[in-house]
Amino acid sequence: MARVNGLLMVGVVLAILGIVGLAIPVFTTQKTEEVAHVGDLKIQSSEDISHRIPPLLSGGVLLLGVVLIGAGAYRKGYS
Repeated sequence: MARVNGLLMVGVVLAILGIVGLAIPVFTTQKTEEVAHVGDLKIQSSEDISHRIPPLLSGGVLLLGVVLIGAGAYRKGYS
């Protein structure tokens, strides 16, 4: 089994994260907090929070990943 360069692995992970960020630019999380607690009775409130990933950030992470893949391949001697 061939030994994988660290730069190559980090580059692949960053490239995948950049692609995912471009494909899914908005994701939602849910925050639940306890409003009141009386004896065994609990009243909770849930709130949906939307998060937006800027396309420029996703593109930058993808570009950095591609550069690191190239640097890792060059260092390993693939090119």
